[in-house]
Amino acid sequence: MKNKLYDTARAYSSKQFAVLKRKLLRHKGGDSQRHIVSMISVSAVVLFLLSACAPKPNPELQIQLAVAQTVAAIPTTTPYPPPRIPPTGTPTNLSGLFCEYQFCIGHPVSIAFFDLDAQRNPQAPSSITQGMLVAYGPSLYIQVIWQDATGTSDASFMLDTIMDSRVDSRSGDLKASQISGINIDYVPIKSVLTPTLPYGGAAAWLCGGRAFAWKAYTPQADLATSLFNEALQKFRCNP
Repeated sequence: MKNKLYDTARAYSSKQFAVLKRKLLRHKGGDSQRHIVSMISVSAVVLFLLSACAPKPNPELQIQLAVAQTVAAIPTTTPYPPPRIPPTGTPTNLSGLFCEYQFCIGHPVSIAFFDLDAQRNPQAPSSITQGMLVAYGPSLYIQVIWQDATGTSDASFMLDTIMDSRVDSRSGDLKASQISGINIDYVPIKSVLTPTLPYGGAAAWLCGGRAFAWKAYTPQADLATSLFNEALQKFRCNP
């Protein structure tokens, strides 16, 4: 309704101003002036009605438009890359520690283990199921062996495996103990392999379905026991 009234008033106002223009061009008398004043008054009323009837803007649309323009004006920035977590150091001190074949064992820092099986035959190195490591120096010799022992509950047979009957002999009683939660069989030994290393010790234990054995030749009688305790303090194995 408002739109129709607006269009009608607008058309009437345009027509009245056209008539007013022609009158001004043709007449200059008093009657003409009064008639012109009358027409101006009518035109003023029409303009008032025109402004009153003009369609009002929708406030909601104006708000939506303002919001859209504001969002479009916000500058877009390159997103920051996700934070990078720096690598952390290994919590375990690797000095004097051998880790391979899914187990770890300690050793003196002055010497290091190597794979004796791989040295003897590069085509048949040690593996997870069986192997042999050796470490030695001028005054120390250490050997470690392991093999699969699934279903076995006693590892003492490994003492006979690691001890060489030609040069090794027991010099004391077999002792059962526990180190780091592992049940150990340990026996002191003597060796005639070399006169500089006449003493030593041998030990056997089970871990993760495997049987392990350790042997050392030392220049002093009690040195092998302390070396073995230090080695087992760092021992870990995966099943």
